[in-house]
Amino acid sequence: MDGFTAIAEPTRRRILDRLRAGESDVGGLVDELGLPQPLVSKHLRVLRDAGVVDVRAAGKRRVYRLSETPLPDVAAWVAPYLTTWTTSLDRLEAALDEGTTT
Repeated sequence: MDGFTAIAEPTRRRILDRLRAGESDVGGLVDELGLPQPLVSKHLRVLRDAGVVDVRAAGKRRVYRLSETPLPDVAAWVAPYLTTWTTSLDRLEAALDEGTTT
């Protein structure tokens, strides 16, 4: 599965947003997101299979966290847009700076 498919589902994006704040076990995600445990587990399996999250055993619990290098296909696709947007914002900043010095 590619990264775009992995993040296409809103529930998976919510899980990723939560994991951005730090690792969590399934129970914590269920409580924080207000979703049924089977649904959270299903989406975590998809995210794990896509390489977006990593899992480790902590006793009987499985703790999930964002992968260190997730979504390379998404990052590669977004990179040219970030360059364009950064260039545009840099030009805007320069224009604003010129306007405040006159």
